Amino acid sequence: MEAASNPGEIMLRLKHYALGLLFLCPLIASAQTDSSSTDEDWDMYGNLDFADKGAKRFASSKVLNLSPARLIGVGYEVVGGAGLSSPAMTNSNTPADTSASRIGLSHGLRLQANIPLISRNNIIWQMNLNYQDQNYVFEDATALTHPLHRWLSRNGLRSAGVGFTVFKPFDEKNFVLLQASADASGDYGWKRLPSLGNLRYSAALLYGRKVSDRFMWGAGISRTYRVGELNYVPVVLLNWTSASGKWGVECLLPARGSLRRTFSPRSLATLGFELEGQSYRLENVDSDILVSQTNLELRRSELRLRLEYQRSLSGFYWIGIQAGLRYNYAFELDTFGADNREFFRGFFGDQGYLLENSLQHTWFVSVVFSLVSP
Repeated sequence: MEAASNPGEIMLRLKHYALGLLFLCPLIASAQTDSSSTDEDWDMYGNLDFADKGAKRFASSKVLNLSPARLIGVGYEVVGGAGLSSPAMTNSNTPADTSASRIGLSHGLRLQANIPLISRNNIIWQMNLNYQDQNYVFEDATALTHPLHRWLSRNGLRSAGVGFTVFKPFDEKNFVLLQASADASGDYGWKRLPSLGNLRYSAALLYGRKVSDRFMWGAGISRTYRVGELNYVPVVLLNWTSASGKWGVECLLPARGSLRRTFSPRSLATLGFELEGQSYRLENVDSDILVSQTNLELRRSELRLRLEYQRSLSGFYWIGIQAGLRYNYAFELDTFGADNREFFRGFFGDQGYLLENSLQHTWFVSVVFSLVSP
């Protein structure tokens, strides 16, 4: 079964897997009395216990009233309609002039698991798993003439990854955060899995200080694909909670940042942004839209301005509802060398893209059910 040919069956399978993960959640939670989770990068598990008054003390990995850290998350997202305009692709088997189409909506499943491997007062080490897909529903799919638009309609995009996050405190104030991940992103399906040679690797290293139980900061460097392609950017961590406990700031710039309002231990809201993106390998193309170029990737990146409300349903089971504006940053078709080595363009590179597309901004809404850290 290809992902494009029977999306309904794929969605059913994914939902079954998601339910299976949820049934396993209590086992994970009961096995860990001191654990944490990441949104993707740094939000580690809860406060660390000290062995006794004579033991060396270490900084904990979070501040008071930080947003709940998810052990397991199962969500679904819907993105509103948007126009997509692409230049001519003359080297296609079915050449087309500049084409403008309308995406009625796009939607997809999002799964996340953060599994604690080591959780001690002097080190926290966890494994992160994630999966997300995006299916594009065009208003008149049968009349699409541009090869890229037909490819999106038939295949969509999906990404799966595995990573590790390590929080290492040296004392009560100083710590280091290390994160590394490998992601397979593209148009693959159940019968055509991605090649391990197409993995894209991200990493970040950050030094920080835990000033108090209400404030911690850090700075470092990151190798990232959030802008749609390989880039190296400085990162700044800032987590702060007011003396009253009602207000706070949670930032890992430039990836994301938000202002937090805590209503009670069971509910809170955040207003902020997140830069989301990845480089997707194009391999599952049909013969009528196959282009003569090889080693194609779609560079997708978007800035999301969002408002989210989170509330406990029962105990550690929470629901999160998020809505906002998806601002398109990049949606370009690119190519790289036949040796599968990706060149570095960066922010200031002048290398051109194979196809520079224009995707309109639009709204999005998502719902996620999660088991959070105790």
